[in-house]
Amino acid sequence: MKSLLVFILFAAMLCWFMFSPIYKHVLIVRQAVLQQEVDYMLEIGSNGDHGYIDNAMMQQSRQRLAAYGLQTADITFEVGSTNGSDAANSANPLPRGVGLSLAISYPVEGLFEIDRLIGLAPSQTSTKLRAVGMKMSEYVP
Repeated sequence: MKSLLVFILFAAMLCWFMFSPIYKHVLIVRQAVLQQEVDYMLEIGSNGDHGYIDNAMMQQSRQRLAAYGLQTADITFEVGSTNGSDAANSANPLPRGVGLSLAISYPVEGLFEIDRLIGLAPSQTSTKLRAVGMKMSEYVP
């Protein structure tokens, strides 16, 4: 009986040690992809031709992130500016020197469920990955 119990515990630990790092790498890659997308969108949105991040840019971003396996409906964007103006309005771009901020968030999607094998409680279902950035607008009318 003891050997059966030891075998079951050993098998559970072995599964956790084998598969947990894989899920952690998925989490790390998703975070890196989100941060890379934030940096790219801020570079485009703050350049001298734009001064904003509008809905069309967000749609294109969703398509790029979908290529990495993220669900487009779960991606949320938060666009803001340091002076309080609407940073998503293409008709009124932010002038040079005003900060343009962007945050993209995406749910974790149960990547920590395997932690149950060793008795750890997985994170809540509302937990999200979040990438944030800010860049000064270079738009000159």
